[in-house]
Amino acid sequence: MFRAPSSIVGLIVAAVLAVVLLGDAALRAGVGEMLLLAPWVLLALWAVYALLFAPHVRIDADGIRVHNPLRIVDIAWARISDIDMRWQLEVRTDEPRVVKAFGGPVAGRPGRPALRRDDARGRREPPAVRDLQLIQEAWESARASAPKSGVVRRAWDIPSVISLLVLICWVMIALFISGGLG
Repeated sequence: MFRAPSSIVGLIVAAVLAVVLLGDAALRAGVGEMLLLAPWVLLALWAVYALLFAPHVRIDADGIRVHNPLRIVDIAWARISDIDMRWQLEVRTDEPRVVKAFGGPVAGRPGRPALRRDDARGRREPPAVRDLQLIQEAWESARASAPKSGVVRRAWDIPSVISLLVLICWVMIALFISGGLG
């Protein structure tokens, strides 16, 4: 699985902040008032989860999974025509369509100091370059033995969508109870 390390840190920081804010609200104003404030804090936590943590790229023997905010695309190795990186990982299919991965390896700014050492070349290279090479190598090795009947499957991220809808309903209820909607 390829995910930005900063996304894990961001989710942990946001979750701790949400717990502190909701705990403080419960202690100072009471549980009832905290429940009126909770959907707003949880909506912000959901945004951090959906936009930073959930997006990732996963490879396995069958193909590649690109998990973007609210959308998941599973692509069989046989259906991929190219894997490259511009600003983020791009997977070109034989449809022809380009699936851009909002999570996973991303190209850094030019001139950014390298973080990993490439012992084979005797120099340091950005982690995104090495991750791209790993994904391309997995594609090259699996492409020959991959069944030609593979599919490109697009789906909604159902748990994220349902949790968003629940939070929106909770926000509406909190607004009605507090008199925010008139």
